[in-house]
Amino acid sequence: MTAARGRRLVGALWVLLAVVLAVAAFAGLCGIGVAVTMGQSFRAEAPVAAWPASRPLPPDRKIVAVVVGRTGSVAADVLAPFEVFARSAAFAVVTVADERKPVALSGGLALLPDRTFAELASGPRPDVVVVPAVVDPTGAEEAAARSFVADQAARGSTVLGVCVGAELAAASGVLDGRRATSFWDAVDGLAEDYPAVDWVRGKRYVEDGPIVTTAGVTSGVVGALRVVERLAGPAEAARIGGDLAYPGWSPTAAVDIPERDLALSDAPYALNVAFPYFRPTIGIGLADGVGEVDVASAVEAYSGTSFAADAVPVALHPTITTRHGLVLFATTDADVDRVVVPGAVTDPGLSRWAADRGLSAEFPHADRAPGEFSLDPLLRDVAATADRATARVTAKFIEYPDAHLDLTGPAWPWRSTSLAGVALALSAGVGSAPLLLRRRSRQAGAVSVPDPSARGRRASRDRRRPRSG
Repeated sequence: MTAARGRRLVGALWVLLAVVLAVAAFAGLCGIGVAVTMGQSFRAEAPVAAWPASRPLPPDRKIVAVVVGRTGSVAADVLAPFEVFARSAAFAVVTVADERKPVALSGGLALLPDRTFAELASGPRPDVVVVPAVVDPTGAEEAAARSFVADQAARGSTVLGVCVGAELAAASGVLDGRRATSFWDAVDGLAEDYPAVDWVRGKRYVEDGPIVTTAGVTSGVVGALRVVERLAGPAEAARIGGDLAYPGWSPTAAVDIPERDLALSDAPYALNVAFPYFRPTIGIGLADGVGEVDVASAVEAYSGTSFAADAVPVALHPTITTRHGLVLFATTDADVDRVVVPGAVTDPGLSRWAADRGLSAEFPHADRAPGEFSLDPLLRDVAATADRATARVTAKFIEYPDAHLDLTGPAWPWRSTSLAGVALALSAGVGSAPLLLRRRSRQAGAVSVPDPSARGRRASRDRRRPRSG
């Protein structure tokens, strides 16, 4: 190898080092941001106190057990099917977990389970077990949940796997040899991890015997309505579905939905999750009697999926009881930028709470038109107060039909985009540091090391110079 080629190779290695450092720095900054976002989204902060006693199960009703994970569950996967079943007098609906202590739901919520796995396992068999997406479906902390799902399926329960709850169901073994679906961005990975399952794309839900699995997040509403239809009749499903007004749903509607893939237009999702700094904090105002779907819609729209804001449940008391008996935790004091009250057109108590902090309580559902699903006014508000791109990508990631929505507001999430630009500049600076140091080192070497030939020429000239005197 010639000296010139050696120098070129060394230069190329220095450039490669710079690129690796820049990429690693950017990835690290993104990773820190994601950790901050997830930490804010899944928190089970709750007062240590005498929590409300478990509700008794009404007799002569079909029991629906909605699993909540120890590591945290997606709010809409839990709350939306819960309300669908609870709206029918044919069902007694409870949440169930490893222990009866607060568990985290996405979007900053915390819930008190109604029963433990052991309590339900020792009693009458649940007719339905709802399995939501959980943070760590294959981890040791969810072993009890997996066992519960497997045991109840073996006892004959209908299993409804919502969104990536299909992974918890698959890890429990109940999907082996069956057809199933899941959230569009998870299907390929699930197919690799669970080859014994026949994974299907492009379906709102898939039925295989006593197992029903759904596509992403809001598809749990449709899947739950299908189970209601199977167990309580089409008229009951039509009544509940008509009240909820999920777009395009009817007992006879096709289950085909678009097969989606990641696209450049999904960039707001990545930007918002990786760069949460300086986003607003929204107090989700909760009051006794609020609908579970309304709560789920609010936390997913503002924080749990859009990541456009940090959502903090606020209330006049540390706990509130939803319309159908769920106990949710809230803070009675928080530093927030907005107060949004879902599922209500007015609330004097929360209005005073907001006024005490120099804010006006906002009621997006006051603008809910007849026949609109709960998410519609909230996505319009996200578009108006954050941006339209974030609202659209939120709908895509919760698999919610949004073609009917007329959205107005900024076009793009400039806050998170600007932060990404700053992160790129910082990462470029980190990557260029070795090159700058090398350049300075070479320059210093060139100055400090004299040229021997030049010394020789100067000595020769000195000898030829005539002496004076």
